[in-house]
Amino acid sequence: MAFRYSFGGDTFLYVEVSEDGMSLEAFFLAMAICNKLRVMQIEGITEICPANASYMIAFDPDVLPYQKALEILKSLEKEVVGAQTEIQTRLIEMPVLYNDPYTHECQMRFRNNHQCREPGSTLDPNITDIEYARQINGYESVEAFIKAHSESPWFVSMIGFVAGLPWLYQLVERKAQIEVPKYPVARIDTPKLTIGHGGCFGCVYAVRGGGGYQMMGITPAPVWDPEQKLPYFKESMVFLNPGDIIKFTPCTQAEYDTYVKEVEAGTFDLKIRQTPFSLKEWKADPKSYNQQILKALA
Repeated sequence: MAFRYSFGGDTFLYVEVSEDGMSLEAFFLAMAICNKLRVMQIEGITEICPANASYMIAFDPDVLPYQKALEILKSLEKEVVGAQTEIQTRLIEMPVLYNDPYTHECQMRFRNNHQCREPGSTLDPNITDIEYARQINGYESVEAFIKAHSESPWFVSMIGFVAGLPWLYQLVERKAQIEVPKYPVARIDTPKLTIGHGGCFGCVYAVRGGGGYQMMGITPAPVWDPEQKLPYFKESMVFLNPGDIIKFTPCTQAEYDTYVKEVEAGTFDLKIRQTPFSLKEWKADPKSYNQQILKALA
């Protein structure tokens, strides 16, 4: 796997771990290097920012010359390539109301931004995002699509775009990845806590705002809370971290309404378990390994 190093001015160093785009192998390598950098606490490195298949550091060139920074990162590359790819992480069950009325209203408001209204489109001009995703991924029904979306867990690969927003990569073989293009023209509104999907990545929109990912549903579970009201925000206002594993569980409208009331009362909580994850074992049999780690939520 070829690493590519690029300087951004005289204070940033950006490293692409894979030239072939997103993969779990590239994600694990980037995360391993970032974890090592945090432990090393190198004088002059002021920020470490992991991403999907890359990472970036900010550094003070008066303290850490750029050539020395490059040498450190290249030495870490040699350490992690071929090393054991196993982590201890969190497994989190998150309820989702698929095909919900809130994102549906938003979708209809912005249909002119969607593929279905592009010139020459043969799609139903009022097709929903989840039906569109179902069609282009070859599922027989929306129910079958929802099963595929919720049955296999998702890795949090990075946090970004807006405060607390997790980028998600599903733990399935590449040929089984759900892939959906983003809106051709981005929306200026997206409901808070929308479950979105664009390209091969899912996300949870942490706050209300603009966006371009197709909208699959909505969760009642906040992922960013500057006031840290709920139990699972005890350690940080940003709940999720790269390496966390999320299991989406479909819920009914009545269950969703109950969860929202619990959030407002400050009593809502999520089922969170500690679990090891081995990339080597997962690659050997993804489906069986997923079933094995999900037993912790039973």
